[in-house]
Amino acid sequence: QVQLVESGGGQVQAGGSLRLSCAASGRTFGNYLMGWFRQAPGKEREFVAACSWSGSTTFYADSVKGRFTISRDNTKNTVYLQMNSLKPEDTALYYCAGNSVRDYSTIYYARHYDYWGQGTQVTVSS
Repeated sequence: QVQLVESGGGQVQAGGSLRLSCAASGRTFGNYLMGWFRQAPGKEREFVAACSWSGSTTFYADSVKGRFTISRDNTKNTVYLQMNSLKPEDTALYYCAGNSVRDYSTIYYARHYDYWGQGTQVTVSS
């Protein structure tokens, strides 16, 4: 069992930056692919970024590539999402999630993630 708690959301102007953190409980954090998803009002939850068990392999949605960076620190059981050059369309509730399936092809799909945090709100004003 893994519990995930996100933090770091807030309100920022376009062009600004935020760093989200996701702290995980449990001793098996390193066994999970970790991902970030987001959901805007009236829209479906969408993939943002994910990283491998060590963090050495990363994946990004095209909409955030070059602006967002995912990383993890397995000694602290924490995964991060550094968000730069934020745009109003990045406004959403951001979730971190853990995926126990050892297959990179699953990382883009929310249905393959076993554990989810409660979300942290990011609001970008123009």
